[in-house]
Amino acid sequence: MMILYRLVRLIETHSQDLAACLLDRVQNSELTKGYHQNVPGEELKETVGEIYLHLGEWLMGKDESQLEQRYTQIGSRRAGQHVPLSELIWVIVLTKENLWDFIKKESVLERPVEVFGELEMLQLLEQFFDRAIYHASVGYEHAVAHADLGGNSVHSGKRKEA
Repeated sequence: MMILYRLVRLIETHSQDLAACLLDRVQNSELTKGYHQNVPGEELKETVGEIYLHLGEWLMGKDESQLEQRYTQIGSRRAGQHVPLSELIWVIVLTKENLWDFIKKESVLERPVEVFGELEMLQLLEQFFDRAIYHASVGYEHAVAHADLGGNSVHSGKRKEA
């Protein structure tokens, strides 16, 4: 548990650097054109920085309701910004990969017990991001359904009049 705590603190301490790195990845990806056009860079950086900053609370406390609420809001917001669902999911995957690259670069494992601690951390991160993808998709679908009820439809990230 000590290695988990240490890694979480390292992530939280570097949350703004991690968010800046992710923003760079998103802005340079051909797979995130909807983000380039519709999501202000500072908004994405702030959202992701907050996620990294509070990651420890979610990992160690496993508060599913907080995770659900946060990512449902993100999914709904991205639908409203006309970001395709595939891009929303891809940015969550990039967020996870960005974090893993940081952990690999920063962690120095000296004892076998530390390896097990890192494996535990990676398993918790995998669970976190799997649930994040699910809840963001639910929020996105909910926003799209409400837009459809209002006489508009959201298709492939573009809004059309019905």
